[in-house]
Amino acid sequence: MSRLRRKPSELATASATHHQVSPPLLSPSKKKSARLTLWPLVAATFFMVSGGTYGIEDIVHGAGYGRAILFLVLTPVLWSLPTAFMIGELSSALPFEGGYYAWVRRAMGNFWGFQEAWLSLTASIFDMAIYPTLFVAYLTRLFPWFAANHRGLIVGLGVVIVCSLLNIAGVKVVSTTSLWLFFALSSPFALVVLLSPLKYGALFHAVTTPTTSKVDLIGGLLICMWNYMGWDNASTIATEVERPQRTYPRAMLAAVAIVALSYIVPVAAVWMTHLPAGAWETGSWADIAGLLGGPALRIALVVGGMFSAFGMFNALVMSYSRLPLAMAQDGMLPKIFGKLNRRRAPWVAIIALAIGWAACLNLGFERLVTIDILIYGLSLALEFTALVVLRIREPRLRRPFRVPGGMFGAIAVGIAPVLLLGFDLVRSESEQVAGMSSFAFGAMIIGAGVLAYVLKQVLKPAGWTVGEGAEPAA
Repeated sequence: MSRLRRKPSELATASATHHQVSPPLLSPSKKKSARLTLWPLVAATFFMVSGGTYGIEDIVHGAGYGRAILFLVLTPVLWSLPTAFMIGELSSALPFEGGYYAWVRRAMGNFWGFQEAWLSLTASIFDMAIYPTLFVAYLTRLFPWFAANHRGLIVGLGVVIVCSLLNIAGVKVVSTTSLWLFFALSSPFALVVLLSPLKYGALFHAVTTPTTSKVDLIGGLLICMWNYMGWDNASTIATEVERPQRTYPRAMLAAVAIVALSYIVPVAAVWMTHLPAGAWETGSWADIAGLLGGPALRIALVVGGMFSAFGMFNALVMSYSRLPLAMAQDGMLPKIFGKLNRRRAPWVAIIALAIGWAACLNLGFERLVTIDILIYGLSLALEFTALVVLRIREPRLRRPFRVPGGMFGAIAVGIAPVLLLGFDLVRSESEQVAGMSSFAFGAMIIGAGVLAYVLKQVLKPAGWTVGEGAEPAA
């Protein structure tokens, strides 16, 4: 920890300035009723993390039913709950604009704050490319015509463009809409759960669309981890949450339970039908629904999957675009990224990110997941480190919610998530991207973050000014 220490005078300055990090997007006069309360925040978190039961099919293909359910049970315990505890403490103590970026910056200074934002934004490039891929996967279940040539890629690009335009126009995830959308997406799976016992053992010889999935056991685990990650995304909108010190911890724990149940219960129900695990692949919920409830239920699952992917992408555009905005306000990026239109949308940040998201649309689902987890995992490790560092540096910081177990608990809570990243390191050695392993590709991206910070310090134009109330660059 020696490299993280500062002189007493520097620590005093940082402590004084960090309490004023980044002016909030909402004015103080904004009515509380316009902010997210507990259950709307749970719904928003649900869509930023999960968006429904879609996307878990390859877990069953790669691991089989028994191990798939085991993964779906253990992953939230070892991966999601520790993350939710960490986010609960930091978001309740520091409900600042930019969320996790502000936490790391406060704990460890500008360099590590910049790296946290860099890792999160570069991870978003691969993460956000997954949702248009899922959208196309479900669309082709209804209209196979879109699978030929580059039609699917064009559709995916259309999703990126439309969601970006919606966000630039000021359209955001309205809390009540998120709640109703949750129920709308869940209802077809409720029918799947109810109908599966009636087909007990009947689908053992069912004829389904031939699968093309090549996901194995480790691949299934990585997809499971991906389906349970992203809990910190909701932290970037802290200024739009009512009583965040109280609301965030409760919302995180409730969302973990709801997401886990939305995955486990439908898979366990279909297991009763004895449908072969090899019949599963991304998008196969549509075929399963058709076998259980006929064409109407199949169409409902397909449309739900498309809306789920679209809704997650649209919600995450709002979350990720607040990072460049907060960094520009702090003088960590050029002021142009802090530009807001008359509807208070960071339109420059949205356009810049959309270009990166569109560039990765053709990488393929599993490859996107492998790179996403590798880069996101390092940013998550920085957040766990910030939790411990802030416990040491600011023991008197008001923490309405605390990770239990004192300092030991603060350290121990990050062990399991970091160890799980080892599976991604194993897979990243064999996955190929741009003629190199995913690990080498990810290492280049991580190293580019260090280089970008150095260049920012050396070549910083006069237009890069430190934001109001922000800590001067280290």
